[in-house]
Amino acid sequence: MSLGQRLLTLWHRVAHLPGGKRLFSYLLGRQVPYTGTVRPIIVELRPGYVRAEMDDRRIVRNHLNSIHAVALVNLAEVVGGLAMLTGLPANLRAIVTGLSIEYKKKARGRLTAEATVQLPAIDGDIDLPVQSVVMDAAGDVVAAMTVRWRVGPLRERVPVPA
Repeated sequence: MSLGQRLLTLWHRVAHLPGGKRLFSYLLGRQVPYTGTVRPIIVELRPGYVRAEMDDRRIVRNHLNSIHAVALVNLAEVVGGLAMLTGLPANLRAIVTGLSIEYKKKARGRLTAEATVQLPAIDGDIDLPVQSVVMDAAGDVVAAMTVRWRVGPLRERVPVPA
């Protein structure tokens, strides 16, 4: 079972329970400690699509009294990464090769981030851009990020001689 399939299985087991989305998000943060620092709450997860929220807390703020640029990158990257992993067939692998982000306005208050991945037919390595957007409570886009993924078929592992 691929990582994306394991994440979806866990989501389907706990998301419908009282506090289940927070439990899933907590467990995600334990598995990916840096992601856990912004405490994203995954509110919707299906293959190739993720929506998450992040509360405005003092720890994620900057000297301009808004949410720090790197906290926005972290939130946008987690939704893009989950969308990629959950949309990735078990016979493919993917790795991030770059990212860029554009900040549209100061981010304050509860934020919502979304990402969708639609994979083309893949028979060799390709570079695939994945878009994530972060919006404030008014629905205004505060940041837009593109993560470049190298996606391709799984390769057989060659055993290392002892």
